[in-house]
Amino acid sequence: MATVLIVAPVFALIASGYAAVLFRFVTETAHKGISEFAFSIAIPALLFRTIVVSEFPDVSPYRMWGAYYGALAITWIAALALSVLLRARREDREDGVVFAIGSVYGNIVMLGIPLTLSALGNEAAGPMALILSVNTPLLWLCGILQMELVSRKRTGSVLSVIRPVLADLARNPLMLAIGFGVVWRLTGLGLNPVVDRTIELLAQAGSPAALIALGINLFRFEVKGEMLSVAAMSALKLLAMPAAAFVLAKLLGLPPVAAGVIVLFAAMPTGANAYIFAAQYQRLVNPVSGAVALGTLLAAVTLPVVVVIVAGAR
Repeated sequence: MATVLIVAPVFALIASGYAAVLFRFVTETAHKGISEFAFSIAIPALLFRTIVVSEFPDVSPYRMWGAYYGALAITWIAALALSVLLRARREDREDGVVFAIGSVYGNIVMLGIPLTLSALGNEAAGPMALILSVNTPLLWLCGILQMELVSRKRTGSVLSVIRPVLADLARNPLMLAIGFGVVWRLTGLGLNPVVDRTIELLAQAGSPAALIALGINLFRFEVKGEMLSVAAMSALKLLAMPAAAFVLAKLLGLPPVAAGVIVLFAAMPTGANAYIFAAQYQRLVNPVSGAVALGTLLAAVTLPVVVVIVAGAR
């Protein structure tokens, strides 16, 4: 029953966002405004406040990164190998890079943050911040650099590839909130009660707004294209990556909350950023779109199981 109370409201809000577009209570363009509010204001406020006021378990960032990004690397390599088998006739390694991105780039912001906080509480904020602080730049850099390598375009230096990613990172509200939260926590000043309550009210809107935005956003994704590729990406993302994360978290001796964050984040379905990457290179656009849609639907079944496993390990 506890698992149902954690997972069911999350997917009910996603379904509400989808239904709102389906029945034309809002337009598809509503996603843009709600997403901007959620990811530029509300969720940054949530991250800032939880980092400042919460108590965190003492955990090594290197062990956390080792567990999560070790699982990601294993899944990435498996995806590249599987892509060769599925797409042997084309011998197109650029498709393989996009296939790998679709197999590892999870929806850890829109879905992962609300679900993980619901399952593990504010103790999860510190471990979440460690993953969030490097996830997007690392995945984009790995994807872009590998795409440059396999396509042999080499249109510029490595620095010219890295610079725009770092520039986007420096302006990212989530990264800024994490950075300011850590700095303010180190000052030991805490939060004035009025300021704290104001930020708390704003933060409470973050998770619901993100989930509603996800539901609206899903309306534009369809399960189409090569179904074998869609199914393979979904299986790697929903099953293989969390399984690898669970094993690595155990081997590296992570405490229960940190291990729970790692496994839950790894279990998130393919996110919209993977679709953006595919669209940028015009490779596997339909299969990645299908993986976003099908993966989110299947996650309603797989994530309750993961939550039970994580809860049982605490």
